[in-house]
Amino acid sequence: MAPAPQEAPDFGKADAFVWHVDPDRLEPVPDVSRVALKLLIGIDRSRDTLLRNTEQFARGLPANNALLWGARGMGKSSIVKAVHAEVRATGADLKLVELQREDLPSVSRLLNVLRGSRSRFVLFCDDLSFSHDDEHYKSLKAVLDGGIEGRPENVLFYATSNRRHLMPRDMIENERSSAINPSEAVEEKVSLSDRFGLWLGFHPCSQDEYLDMIRGYCEAYGVVVDAEELRAGAIEWQATRGARSGRVAWQFFTDLAGRKGVAL
Repeated sequence: MAPAPQEAPDFGKADAFVWHVDPDRLEPVPDVSRVALKLLIGIDRSRDTLLRNTEQFARGLPANNALLWGARGMGKSSIVKAVHAEVRATGADLKLVELQREDLPSVSRLLNVLRGSRSRFVLFCDDLSFSHDDEHYKSLKAVLDGGIEGRPENVLFYATSNRRHLMPRDMIENERSSAINPSEAVEEKVSLSDRFGLWLGFHPCSQDEYLDMIRGYCEAYGVVVDAEELRAGAIEWQATRGARSGRVAWQFFTDLAGRKGVAL
């Protein structure tokens, strides 16, 4: 009574898809929520590295799976979507497929759907992390290592996480301190991050970078505002939030554009 195997959808319908289970299906996303690559300020090295890696993959050349880790709100997921759009603009048949962390156990079925397609796919998992009793990481190895079949030649995996080793530091220390063999206690989970060929770190931005982000948004969307008014308002906004990041910069700009009567 098992359900019939999932058939591949018409990948020409959209540039991006979301994987759902129960039942298994790929839902097309007609309009991806993203910002232009040129508007991502302060992450130049990560941007250029990920773009080059993605271009290589789109051309059928060797490329690495990538883990984007670091400070929240600094554009980890935005850069994946922006790079995808940039490579698509060159004429490459590259699709973006989003996979939720809780659906990782179904990843082998998803790979079977994508394996036979002529398109190339970036499989994207946002906010990836694992707790103490979480076994989902074992499913992820099918994407990174591929098992006996090997990862499909037309699939690449990008993940974002606030944690460099995909699990909290206090959990790593606790398991090491209580284990019979501390060196092996968390090796299986921690070594998962080692399977990513690219590690791209994202760090908190400076005040100058924060202001440059907002100025870039103003220029791109045609919001005219006095320089001193912009600086004072932006600094006050980040002070009330207690944080400074690309996300906070966008939130301030959204408020500013609304007050200036500019539609985004």
